Amino acid sequence: MVNTGRFVILVLAYRLLVPLLSASAGPDHNTKESYVVYMGSPSGGGNGGGVSDQEAVQAGHLQMLSSIVPSDEQGRVALTQSYHHAFEGFAVALTEKEAAALSGHERVVSVFKDRALQLHTTRSWDFLEMQSGLQSGRLGRRASGDVIIGIVDTGVWPESPSFNDAGMRDVPARWRGVCMEGPDFKKSNCNKKLIGARYYGVQPESSAPNASSSAVATPAATGSPRDTVGHGTHTASTAAGAVVSDADYYGLAWGRAKGGAPSSRVAVYRACSLGGCSTSAVLKAIDDAVGDGVDVISISIGMSSVFQSDFLTDPIALGALHAHQRGVLVVCSGGNDGPNPYTVVNSAPWILTVAASSIDRSFQSSIALGNGDVVKGVAINFSNHSLSGEQYPLVFGAQVAAHYAPVAEASNCYPGSLDAQKVAGKIVVCVSTDPMVSRRVKKLVAEGSGARGLVLIDDAEKDVPFVAGGFALSQVGTDAGAQILAYINSTKNPTAVILPTEDVGDFKPAPVVASFSARGPGLTESILKPDLMAPGVSILAATIPSTDSEDVPPGKKPSAYAIKSGTSMACPHVAGAAAFVKAAHPGWTPSMIRSALMTTATTTNNLGKPLASSTGAAATGHDMGTGEMSPLRALSPGLVFDTTTQDYLNFLCYYGYKEQHVRKISVAARFSCPAGAPSPDLIASAVNYPSISVPRLQRGKPATVGRTAMNVGPSNATYAATVDAPAGLVVRVSPDRLVFSRRWTTARYEVSFDVAAAGAGVNKGYVHGAVTWSDGAHSVRTPFAVNVL
Repeated sequence: MVNTGRFVILVLAYRLLVPLLSASAGPDHNTKESYVVYMGSPSGGGNGGGVSDQEAVQAGHLQMLSSIVPSDEQGRVALTQSYHHAFEGFAVALTEKEAAALSGHERVVSVFKDRALQLHTTRSWDFLEMQSGLQSGRLGRRASGDVIIGIVDTGVWPESPSFNDAGMRDVPARWRGVCMEGPDFKKSNCNKKLIGARYYGVQPESSAPNASSSAVATPAATGSPRDTVGHGTHTASTAAGAVVSDADYYGLAWGRAKGGAPSSRVAVYRACSLGGCSTSAVLKAIDDAVGDGVDVISISIGMSSVFQSDFLTDPIALGALHAHQRGVLVVCSGGNDGPNPYTVVNSAPWILTVAASSIDRSFQSSIALGNGDVVKGVAINFSNHSLSGEQYPLVFGAQVAAHYAPVAEASNCYPGSLDAQKVAGKIVVCVSTDPMVSRRVKKLVAEGSGARGLVLIDDAEKDVPFVAGGFALSQVGTDAGAQILAYINSTKNPTAVILPTEDVGDFKPAPVVASFSARGPGLTESILKPDLMAPGVSILAATIPSTDSEDVPPGKKPSAYAIKSGTSMACPHVAGAAAFVKAAHPGWTPSMIRSALMTTATTTNNLGKPLASSTGAAATGHDMGTGEMSPLRALSPGLVFDTTTQDYLNFLCYYGYKEQHVRKISVAARFSCPAGAPSPDLIASAVNYPSISVPRLQRGKPATVGRTAMNVGPSNATYAATVDAPAGLVVRVSPDRLVFSRRWTTARYEVSFDVAAAGAGVNKGYVHGAVTWSDGAHSVRTPFAVNVL
């Protein structure tokens, strides 16, 4: 989570660092690094075939490598990954020169370095149900246990009660996956709920002097699908965890924990560790998941928003495109680099990109001052402070600065800035004017200096309670902080206690766009991203038993559940909702399911007012997409926008990719780019998307975008359009009525945008609105974002 200052510092640091590194040491073109070689759809468009077919594919890849690797070094060649289910390619160690040579091969679409991706780190489902206004009984009647969700993450803790398979039917016969074993993971750890588990801790076996040139790297002996981080277990249980009564986090958030599709099956693909995820492993996990037979893939992983790749070198975008061609919906987190614009990742149009929101629950940690005032703060702590117990001296960081430490650093609890002798036994108050010092660092600095507690004055991230364990910590905004500082200055001996955290239910307003949630526009401004938002703040779900003293309060046993925040937590909410819709409509395509979730999203909070961001400003499409998802409403959307593979291939053509490369991606025998490509201005109409983005609009030069709607509701339906547009923007819909004689029929319409005559006062930059179609029973909302030049 970064604010504007931190973002600018990162960019400037990068620009300064690159020339310094270049000057200090020239590139070593003989250094071998791991590269991913992407070759498009499998030749023949098959399913990955049997063992002999896979061996033939791998042999062909090795033969290709023999053309660019010197003959005296071919003994070192070993494929670290081989892709052959949804798409074709491999990962291998190459020199920069070899990679460049291979990129020119006629069968190769792209070659890119195997980089590290970032992890985007149950009351929420009940809250979504309440916001929908519909009855939950429909869920039990419509749900099916045959939908399979693939989780690409850090693995799973199979002993968690969230993966109990009591009452579940046999595993679907179409399942083709496996339950890989490891030193701490047995086949018996899988069951009718957790039906598959794979891991990708691989290393090339090139160290053996007589290694065969046809060798494929095998999993390291220490590998296992078992989660050692907690992230994967949390996301898997959020998506499809079984119903567990009396779940809590050391007494907080007590209630029933459940996933969005508790009757669905889970297959985990451990491609990540605490340090991140390699691109080659993530690609292999997607390829395997499609080959195994999953219906939905949930990926709470992504690249840094600062160093995004184009679509044909982004492993998640590549894997997701081929998954879509095989009928698998891929749901991804949008990233945690908000609230800055242009930070959303995983923004390819064939990915369902998720933003994060809050729910109607807060965690309050009050600060009782010595003068009797009680200041409300937020945090999750299990301190032993109490109103009837000992009061602790209260000091501002600047008052307890270490010798020679600048006052500004001590005020920010900067490492090394506090005098431990002056701090010991006191509660320290620190501000956050330096965004480079995180809340966790400030907590460690205060705790390490012997403080009995920390009060942090910071409006940023105040919507996301910090988990402080047994250390007394509370965060307040600037107004409350001014009250505390005024009290310190008003008396010679200020004192305070920081009370343990309490649940605050029915919190208003909610939902709110989380401060950390990445904002659009995305990599292309012709597609509105993110797509929608879901709960991602303070989410209770299963985790691994932790023995870390930071996580476990004194005298407590490790909790089976944890409270985490991030778009990582929002993503599996949507994956679970997609599985729920898939269970009710098994014949729907991935884009129909996405459309149903997007066009039925809600745009008001529990006060009945328009959704807002964490700053209080009105949320736009670049903050929340279409709005807060409503799974129950998505069961009956009325109309859907079915985006086809042809749309996506045309998108790549208009975006500027060569026809020969796009043709390799297509599973069709013949493909040609449409006339007029490349032309970024045509993208908005080329993709039949459930939202609209116009990246450039000038007065007198109207922009027209076409859409095709499909009726999935009753026959003989007539839908009328209404437009919500900002002042000065002229929006016309033609025709403004759509008539459907039967279910599954389609109707096309166009939306034109223009700037009103001079003096109408339209703002420059992006403005937002929506076109809503209604037949009296269904409301189909398609938001738009228009950049007025």
